[in-house]
Amino acid sequence: MVPRAELTALQELEKLSSLFLWVEFSLLLRDTEADLYVMTRLLGYVDPSDPCFVAAILTITFNPLFWNVVARWEQKTRQLSRAFRSPYLACYSLGTAILLLNVLRSHCFTQAMLSQPKMESLDNPTAYRMGLVLLGVGSTFVLSSFFALGFTGTFLGDYFGILKEARVTTFPFNVLDNPMYWGSTANYLGWAVMHASPTGLLLTAVVALVYMVAILYEEPFTAQIYQQKASPSHKRS
Repeated sequence: MVPRAELTALQELEKLSSLFLWVEFSLLLRDTEADLYVMTRLLGYVDPSDPCFVAAILTITFNPLFWNVVARWEQKTRQLSRAFRSPYLACYSLGTAILLLNVLRSHCFTQAMLSQPKMESLDNPTAYRMGLVLLGVGSTFVLSSFFALGFTGTFLGDYFGILKEARVTTFPFNVLDNPMYWGSTANYLGWAVMHASPTGLLLTAVVALVYMVAILYEEPFTAQIYQQKASPSHKRS
């Protein structure tokens, strides 16, 4: 038989566990309700059937899909390098296409914001200045990433066999991983805040989500090729 003192302690422990679970569930429910409230409020300003909004969604989702599919195809077949007779020319061509697609994406993003209503609570000088700060931070990360990586490093040169001596670890890569993606996200967020646009905020969330998926797809490959480059067998070859 279990002693009465131990039985009482076990019962008290069960009560405490139940209490903690109830508190945790209550906090989770409250956070979920708050998130749903924010999302519902944002969606109240957004017309998903608006052609500009649809175009923005399509360009946001298409761009990373395009460059990842083309880059993986090139890495497996070397068809672009053969077509251009140089991996560098092939990489420059893909990079130019990506830049043009990103210009189109930014245009569609802006048009989607302008075609839908503003949020009154964001339409003030303080929010505008916050947006400028976000835009400045994002641009710093994007430009410093480009200068650290160079053109071929930025535009998937590793898929073309154009590798650096080692992975870049200087600023901004010593501050956060994937600074190009998160800098771009900060730019869109700042642009949305400056325009007091709920549509822009929602589209920025889509940008962040798409980049997160792209990172999950790209990071293992990048780590793998630089591990292979650093391996003794690769150095001997």
